[in-house]
Amino acid sequence: MTLDFYRRPIDFSDPDGHAHLFADLPPGPEGTAKVVQGLLMHQHVAPAYGVSLSAEQHAEAHIRPVAGMLASIVAHDPQPLTRPRPAKERQVGVCRHFTLLQVSMLRGQGLPARARCGFGAYFEAGKFLDHWVTEYWNEKKGRWTMVDAQMDPRQRDLFRLAFDPLDVPRDQFLVAGEAWALCRQGGADPRAFGILDMHGLWFIAGNVIRDLAALNNREMLPWDGWGAMVMDDSKIDLELIDRIAALTREPDAHFDVLRAAYRDPRLAVPATVFNHVLNCPEAA
Repeated sequence: MTLDFYRRPIDFSDPDGHAHLFADLPPGPEGTAKVVQGLLMHQHVAPAYGVSLSAEQHAEAHIRPVAGMLASIVAHDPQPLTRPRPAKERQVGVCRHFTLLQVSMLRGQGLPARARCGFGAYFEAGKFLDHWVTEYWNEKKGRWTMVDAQMDPRQRDLFRLAFDPLDVPRDQFLVAGEAWALCRQGGADPRAFGILDMHGLWFIAGNVIRDLAALNNREMLPWDGWGAMVMDDSKIDLELIDRIAALTREPDAHFDVLRAAYRDPRLAVPATVFNHVLNCPEAA
């Protein structure tokens, strides 16, 4: 039952009227990752490609649904998705967009896939940076396997990746619940977790809630805020986050409980969220 829940596109992962664009995609994680890499540009990594983004391009990073991403991509260039766009003409997003677009493609092929929110250890030495990856069901290996669809050859070189991004080691990407447990047990410094000038236990707690939402097929923007998310360690509901972190660390073992937990109004994505980058409420 768990696999079936992640087998079909729904909500943000639904290509809607653009599903026909997926008809001729190469199958599986490797092929779809390459396609995604030819379509998207990470807004903070663009300089590594010699690209300077306009304000209009930066605004594309606020698109939430795959259908909106695809509409924008084909409006700029109607060629098949398998034709890589020039770097300066790619749709702009962040790790969450790379992840969600690949999840949508894999689900369109009938392969169970889901987005995971957490922290990558491979961007900056000694730091765990805010990041998203794809998790798909690897039938051959009988386990969920993580893929970083953002890591094209340029970024593999830039970040000196020492592993295959088609099978990200669990110690190189920590789902938010693992990061929370590690810090709560004294195994890591919460100040090593975050992004830019935002670090600490409160940031990890926010990602625990985002990961719970993603596991319930609501893959929000990394800067969307709602409910029990706070920006002060002293205001965290520790008992609540402890419980949710434990569920998200083993989501398949606690699937029904995880689904029930998401009905808590402190955790479920409401009709309106707060976009912390644009500093305004937006419809979710």
